[in-house]
Amino acid sequence: MVFKSSHRSFSLASKAGYRCNFWCSFGRPPNPKTDLSSHHFKDGTSIAKFLNDRHKSGNITSNEAVYFFDCMIKMKPSPGMTSFTILLTMLAKNKQYDTVVSLFKRLNSNGLFPDLFVLNLLINCLCKMGITSGAFVVLGRILRSCFTPNTVTFNFLINGLCAEGRIMEAARLFKKLNVFACDPNVVTFNTLINGLCRTRNTLVALKLFEEMVNEFGAICKPDVVTYNSIIDGLCKDGFVDKAKELLLQMKDRNINPNVITYNSLICGFCCVDDWKEAKCLFIEMMDNGVQPDVVTFNAMINYNCKDGKMDKVNRLLELMIQRGVNPDTVTYNSLMDGFCLVGRISRARELFVSMVSKGCRHDVYSYNILINANCKDQKVEDAVCLYREMLSERIRPSVITYNTLLSGLFQVGNLGDALKLIDKMQLNDVVPDSFTFATYIDGLCKNGFVLEAVQVFQAIRNCKCELRIETYNCLINGLCKMGRLKTACKLFHRLQHKGPIPDVVTCSTMIHWLCKEGQMDKANDLLLDMEAKNCVPSEVTFCTLLRGFVQNNKKSKVVVLLHKMAAEKLVVSDLSLSSKVVDLLSKDKKYRECLNQFRHLLF
Repeated sequence: MVFKSSHRSFSLASKAGYRCNFWCSFGRPPNPKTDLSSHHFKDGTSIAKFLNDRHKSGNITSNEAVYFFDCMIKMKPSPGMTSFTILLTMLAKNKQYDTVVSLFKRLNSNGLFPDLFVLNLLINCLCKMGITSGAFVVLGRILRSCFTPNTVTFNFLINGLCAEGRIMEAARLFKKLNVFACDPNVVTFNTLINGLCRTRNTLVALKLFEEMVNEFGAICKPDVVTYNSIIDGLCKDGFVDKAKELLLQMKDRNINPNVITYNSLICGFCCVDDWKEAKCLFIEMMDNGVQPDVVTFNAMINYNCKDGKMDKVNRLLELMIQRGVNPDTVTYNSLMDGFCLVGRISRARELFVSMVSKGCRHDVYSYNILINANCKDQKVEDAVCLYREMLSERIRPSVITYNTLLSGLFQVGNLGDALKLIDKMQLNDVVPDSFTFATYIDGLCKNGFVLEAVQVFQAIRNCKCELRIETYNCLINGLCKMGRLKTACKLFHRLQHKGPIPDVVTCSTMIHWLCKEGQMDKANDLLLDMEAKNCVPSEVTFCTLLRGFVQNNKKSKVVVLLHKMAAEKLVVSDLSLSSKVVDLLSKDKKYRECLNQFRHLLF
């Protein structure tokens, strides 16, 4: 019955009940408070002066704006569009976009006709609100009126499309600028290049950048923002050498790199494991008077933590503090991860406790690092305590949190708590991923509940959830262990036609169990099939077959396998197996000479 309830927890029909409500009209804002009535304006000149003064301070509330707007609407004669424009501009600067849209509608209903500046302002507000379709309606109004849209108009629209992830539409609009006799400026290029880079269209962005330099260089030169966007995009996509070229180009054009430029490059070179270049850039930026910030230090600390070089990390941390840069949560997370990696979990825990007193809040990563370390150290009770502490701090556990805990609980044979955790995962609306499924099925198999694992597997497949090959590997191995080789073979053959492509682990598992059952021909055929499908066998694959052929006295097959291992530059690391191969071949004159040829594989 326990398993029955746990299976229900994996009835994972999609719960993505997201609803999108788009409001195309805006009601009038609430009535202003009565204390605003202390402002009295004789005429349009007095209110214009008042608004100009307020514009300098930049402060205005929605209620104040509505009150002043009402005053101007009632004035005879009307104060003119200039005062209305100042009011709307102040609201837009204060990010009160909905109020701008609402007041604009009232302008129209009162027979006041805005100029291009106000229409552009309205387009910007609609784009900032995520209603770019409404902004294009305003563009249509501009085109129908006596106004001609300008570069500012299109900059706002391109930015709106990029913000909504409609990058290709933004690129198409950019190409149409010449139809409206508009030349792009540096803001246009920067907006589109940044949008392309953020959506991993870096090579398209690079082409646009080159177009900017070559075709528009006379009227529109790239600035530090342009270079920063393209360098960051290139670094994130691994094109660090090209990014470094652009850094040199910046200097040639007398554009000074700033901390953002260097941060992108340092992060990029750390990601491609080029510490030497990252360190050189770090020294260069300080030599050039560019002060490293917390992002710079975090990139370098994180790199060395992942490499377990905690002495270097301590020196970087000292330098960071000397330069007045305070560590943040990311810094502490990297440090904890590094200390856990080198087995110093107690030190990581000390940092976890002390970071709060330094003004750094714990986040999901802080907890995941310690939970993972404790599970790996088989201190699963401590990991569960951290999970409870996490909930008490109102930090939402991620799917990684649950996957780690599940793996830990299954490893120590705590099946009951593992199944309860799966139910909690569903209650907390955390969507399981392929690793959750693999961990769950592997845990059931390793704890002797293979048939239940099959039922869970079927339930997951019925929900049409994506299953990675790791899940199949766990189940195939579990079935084989309980003597269900035929069922495992059926599942394996189903993969050949539908499902994820079998990997070296899948094939090696099947070969291992076929050999164990004495089905050497089938095992050898599977090896040949692997090679035909470019699935490169590992040392484990070869040694499994080798052991089977030795046990069955198949000398010729042993020699063929040794030739293949030599071609793949693999060795037989199992000394017991090496000894058996030597014994088998040395007994036959025909194969004795082969031993010298394969000596480097066996000794």
